[in-house]
Amino acid sequence: MKNNILVFLLSFFVSASALSQVQFEAELSRTKLGINERLRVDFTMNEDGDNFNPPDFKNFTVVGGPNQSISYSYLNGKKTYQKKYSYFLQPTSRGTFTIGQAEILIKGEIYKTTPLQVEVTTAVDKPTDGNNSELIASDNIHLVAEVSKSNPYLNEGILVEYKLYVSPRIDVSDWRPIDSPKFTDFWNQNIDIGRLQVKNGTYKGEEYRYVTLQKTVLYPQKTGELIIEPLTLNVSVQVPSDRRDIFGRRLSETVQKTIAADSRKIQVKPLPTEGKPATFTGAVGSFQFSVNTNKTSLDATESLEATVRVSGNGNLKLFQLPKLETPGSLEVYEPEHLENVKTNANGMYGSITDTYTIVPQLKGKYPISPVVFSYFDVNSESYKTLRSDELLINVENGPTQVASASSSTENGVVKQNVPTEKKQFRYLKLSPDLQEKNEVPFFKSVLFWVLLLVPFLAIPLAILFGKKREARANDVEGRKLRKADKLAKKYLSEAKKNLGDQQRFYDSLERALHNYLKAKLSIKTGEMSKEKIKDLLDNRGASSENNLAFIQLLESCEFARYTPASKTSMQQDYDKAVSVIAGLDKQI
Repeated sequence: MKNNILVFLLSFFVSASALSQVQFEAELSRTKLGINERLRVDFTMNEDGDNFNPPDFKNFTVVGGPNQSISYSYLNGKKTYQKKYSYFLQPTSRGTFTIGQAEILIKGEIYKTTPLQVEVTTAVDKPTDGNNSELIASDNIHLVAEVSKSNPYLNEGILVEYKLYVSPRIDVSDWRPIDSPKFTDFWNQNIDIGRLQVKNGTYKGEEYRYVTLQKTVLYPQKTGELIIEPLTLNVSVQVPSDRRDIFGRRLSETVQKTIAADSRKIQVKPLPTEGKPATFTGAVGSFQFSVNTNKTSLDATESLEATVRVSGNGNLKLFQLPKLETPGSLEVYEPEHLENVKTNANGMYGSITDTYTIVPQLKGKYPISPVVFSYFDVNSESYKTLRSDELLINVENGPTQVASASSSTENGVVKQNVPTEKKQFRYLKLSPDLQEKNEVPFFKSVLFWVLLLVPFLAIPLAILFGKKREARANDVEGRKLRKADKLAKKYLSEAKKNLGDQQRFYDSLERALHNYLKAKLSIKTGEMSKEKIKDLLDNRGASSENNLAFIQLLESCEFARYTPASKTSMQQDYDKAVSVIAGLDKQI
């Protein structure tokens, strides 16, 4: 019996100690959402605290909050307390992200929440969150991807246009892309559309205004079904609200809306195998072909240029030009490749050229065989082959070589091997002319002795530094003051960053003032009444002007919760806080 009573009492005290523990937790409304949806984050505590510091919400935009709520409840005669900070977040890109740790000071201890992970996917067709204003915006603004052809051939150019349609019932003030399509399996090129022009059109049978935001030319690089990913925008939309002015006219409000174009599927056809020539290298479009030389008569060891050129409209950057074939007795260098290609709504157009430098070594006549170029014509859906004319190079003056087993004569044309000249490599330097470099030996040098003695000189400095650090660590009261003073400077700099945001600015400024008092007067947050602060500052030797200014700053922070404040007044309060704290530092 005694053992049962002992177990019961032990369980009771363990349960009571667990109930009395401080709890500070973060909770997400969802762990997976589309890029055009919103997320709610709640930071909940069961004890009141100070200096709440939220995470930086990287990869998200805060579109609402912080909203603060406090609740009390009684269960079996026991009172429970709950305080909550809520934020509404809009993701800025796709991926898996982490909501960092929030911090708060409760009963002199700093508590932190556990980091939480969120997965952001592509835009969903029907976002699940939104209020009436957002529903109005969703029904009156649309982003559409228009594709010029849904069943192109492999390497055939198509155009995709992203158009923003806006109903006359709403207005759009600004937009920015937050997720651009990657165009996987496509060669792509954006077209500069210059200044945006608003045009009138229809969307699903209704009158709309629209603007073309982006034009991109795509060349599919594989066959089968390919997906064109959506473009996602964040748009500032002005919609009618439920509020009205004193004359009964409906007021407007600005809604931040994330919209996305639907994904588009295209079916890419393979190029036909029937009739495909052996000289086909992947050119698709409509082309002209030519092979030319800048001269046909010259002397030996002089140079000429031969150009292989393809021009027209098609995938000019996505295939190779045919090679120029020359007799073995002509010295031919690697070609210089030149692209003069532009892109418009019809795809790539212009020309590509390979320029060969040719140097004959012997007198004679040298033919350059015709070059063959094949391409697939998308208009006739058939292969076409173009052939250049044969070119004849006449070398009038130069050394000759008697025909032998290594040479032949055909129709008056001599085909010979190129002889090697004795002085062909005369520019190579055969004597290295190396010289010994005089260097001072490292052993027993000045640098040697400096590096040897530095560790011994550093020992007394390390001992002195260690003693100062130990004394600083044992100074418990000083450490508390330094920590509070550091917090005051932190929040004062945070207030400067938040100039223009009334709520965040005055919250940061108030925390800075409270932490300054903790550092200088050793006063707790619950004891910070204006009368007590004034008395403590008087007793510590603060001037009446600084004392009054400090109290006025605290009152400004309180008034800012209920009345609007301009950026000018916020700047004045910040400058005043800096001046007052500097003055009090000198006096107390």
